[in-house]
Amino acid sequence: MTASALALILLAALVASVSPGPATLAIANTSMSRGRGQGLALASGITTGSLIWSVTAALGLGAVMAANVWMLEVVRYAGAIYLLWLAFKSAKGALRRGPAPVAKVVQGTRRTAYLMGLALHLTNPKAILFFGALYAIGIPEGAGFADLAIVIMAVGVQSMVMFHLLAILFSVPGMMSGYARMRRGFDGVFAVLFGVAGVKILTTRLT
Repeated sequence: MTASALALILLAALVASVSPGPATLAIANTSMSRGRGQGLALASGITTGSLIWSVTAALGLGAVMAANVWMLEVVRYAGAIYLLWLAFKSAKGALRRGPAPVAKVVQGTRRTAYLMGLALHLTNPKAILFFGALYAIGIPEGAGFADLAIVIMAVGVQSMVMFHLLAILFSVPGMMSGYARMRRGFDGVFAVLFGVAGVKILTTRLT
């Protein structure tokens, strides 16, 4: 494992982790509407899900899932349903008149937010496909267990930092006050984005 090969792997993982998608949308929405603690808990759950998929792909189980399409289909439908449920919740918030209720910031527990983030990432079939491609293409031929461990650790740390930075960024007072003033508009936008992501996963044919 050369430094240049590791750098390319980390670059690919960075682009995947910060590009607009269900994980970044959920972190932004939760951090703005429910506060930094909830956002960080959700980011921790997403990071754990990313680590699970990374280890799964490194162990070769990703190839097993790809060979048994029904496994990915189950994950795909579960992920799509979950995203559509998030879209429904955001749409309800957009239709509710008045300012954001104060209780919404402390609604639920951090454990619940963590489990929601974990479920969100584990039901994203694109994650296992990404990590499967990452380890199939990015890992040099003849790489040993130590090389895989380095990649898993490096990608895991990078994902943890990026997801948690997003939670901190979207929970700054200015972002939260902006959400309070334009709650219905934000909820409407998130409803559309979550809905589009859910429908896209539901209708995309996995190859």
